Amino acid sequence: MIPIKSEFEIQAMRRAGKITAAALAFAGELVRPGVTTHEIDREICKFIRSHGAEPTFLNYNGFPGSACISINDTVIHGIPGPRRIVQGDIVSIDVGARIDGFTGDMARTFAAGEISEEAARLISVTEQSFWEGMKFARAGNRVPDISKAIEDYVTASGFSVVREYTGHGVGAQLHEEPEVPNFVFRNGGPRPRLYAGMTLAVEPMVNAGRAEVRRLKDGWTVVTRDGSLSAHYENTILIRDGEPEILTIV
Repeated sequence: MIPIKSEFEIQAMRRAGKITAAALAFAGELVRPGVTTHEIDREICKFIRSHGAEPTFLNYNGFPGSACISINDTVIHGIPGPRRIVQGDIVSIDVGARIDGFTGDMARTFAAGEISEEAARLISVTEQSFWEGMKFARAGNRVPDISKAIEDYVTASGFSVVREYTGHGVGAQLHEEPEVPNFVFRNGGPRPRLYAGMTLAVEPMVNAGRAEVRRLKDGWTVVTRDGSLSAHYENTILIRDGEPEILTIV
C-alpha cells in the first residue's frame, strides 16, 4: 500500500528534507583531491547530528557509513573508507537525515577539481533527466510517466540508465511503496497512479557506457560492469495536484 502523507507528516518531511539538503551541500564542499571518503562521511554524520537529526543510512541493514560515497565507476552504495579522492574523480554522495520519525533522501555527483568533458556531460545529463521526469510528477499521472521521461532523455543523450536499482517511496521508512524505476518495463510492469500527498525519492542512476552493473563481495558496493563512469541525482519530492514540491531543498 502506498502511504499518503497527512499535512502533519508533510511538515515533518520538510524538516527532514531541509537537513538532508544542507548536509549534502556541506558534503559537496568537502569533495576535493586528497580527502578520504571516511573523512567526508565523518563530517556528514557530525553535521546531521548538530541539527538534531540522525543519519538515516548509518546501520541501515548493516550499512557502516552515514552516507554512500561512490567514486567514478561506482554507481551507488559506496562504503566510506580510506580511499583518497584524486584530481578528475567524480564523487556521488547519497545522504539521508531522519528527524521526528521521518526521513529525507538525496544524492548528487560532484567533481573533484577539473574533470573530463565526458564526465561533466554525464553529470549534467543525469541531473536534467531528473527534471525531465518531474514534468510528469503530478497527481493523476502514473509512475511510469516519470520513468519514461527519464529513460527517453538519457538514451537520447547517448547514455544508459541502471535497471537493477530504482527510486522509491520515502517517509516514515527509507524505502516505501511504490518503486520508481528510471526506465519503462518492456512487458508493461506496474503502473501505480500518483496521488497528492505521496512522497517519493526519484533518483536517476546513469552510466556513460552500458547499463549493466554488478555488486561487489562486500554486499553493498555496486559498480558498472564495463568500468564506465556513473552519476547519480536524487531528490525527495511531494506529489501535488500541480507542480511537485522538492522537499530536499535548503
